[in-house]
Amino acid sequence: MSGDGAGSALLFVVHKHQATRLHYDFRLEIGGVMPSWSIPKGPTLDSSLKRLAMPTSDHDLEYRSFEGVIPGGRYGSGAVMIWDEGSYVPEVEVSRGVRKATTTRGEAERVAAESMKEGNLKFALFGKKLRGSFALVRTAGFGGKESWLLIKHADEYSQKGYDAGDYDFSAVSGRTLAEIAGQTELGTRPESSDAKL
Repeated sequence: MSGDGAGSALLFVVHKHQATRLHYDFRLEIGGVMPSWSIPKGPTLDSSLKRLAMPTSDHDLEYRSFEGVIPGGRYGSGAVMIWDEGSYVPEVEVSRGVRKATTTRGEAERVAAESMKEGNLKFALFGKKLRGSFALVRTAGFGGKESWLLIKHADEYSQKGYDAGDYDFSAVSGRTLAEIAGQTELGTRPESSDAKL
């Protein structure tokens, strides 16, 4: 896999969020918004592991640039780090284990939307920490709740034993989550995202 898939690239972000429980919010641009999944253990480049990903509310595209502290008394209050960001390119499986990247923006939008409905998204990430081919697959769920799995496909970016917790620094500011939590000013959170935190 080479390049950044600029012709059909969509945006993604991973927020590391110290709310009631520490988790990572994985967000993909699909249909003009960012469907989101909460990943308790964080994404991994270890292709032998699967990560539980619980769907949460869609977020506005502008929210991808938020890094700061959600004030106490609000849902999701706590420090938020841009753990990773970049672009992604939806992929189509042409035969078992063989995937082809979308090549135009229109095709990318269509494939992403259809794959989301089917509950089986395949895509290549071009982030600062996460790179390579992945899948998000809807599962039967737990206790009646919808759940997904984030899976790293084996490729040149796979790393055995990769733990997101070992990379506690922002992809944009270089700060740790503790440093972000200690800041005195609220970050540049767009007001339109208030209800979706």
